[in-house]
Amino acid sequence: MPERTPKALRAAIAQHAPQLLVDFDRHWRRDIADAYDLAPVPAFMARWWSEYALARDPRLEAKVHRLEDEAAQEPEYVRAKALIEEAGHIRRSAARAEPGQ
Repeated sequence: MPERTPKALRAAIAQHAPQLLVDFDRHWRRDIADAYDLAPVPAFMARWWSEYALARDPRLEAKVHRLEDEAAQEPEYVRAKALIEEAGHIRRSAARAEPGQ
C-alpha cells in the first residue's frame, strides 16, 4: 500500500489498478478538487483506500463482486443480508491494510 495521501494513492491506482483511475479522478473533481472545506477528504480517502486495497487482489475483488451480485439477485432477505455482510467484512479487512503492506 502507498503512503496514505491522495497523491500517493492516485499514483498507486494509476500504476497497479488503472481500471479505477477514471472513477477516482471523477470523484476527486466532483467532491474535493474545488472544495474550500477539507472535511470530505477523510471519507474520500477511506473509500478509495478500500477500493485500491481490494483491487490489488483480483481474486478477492471478484469474490466481493460475486457476493454483492448474488445478494442483489437473492429473493430471501436473510440470505441476501448474509451475502452483503460477508462482502462488507472482506472490504473492511482489505481497508485495514497499512502503508508498506
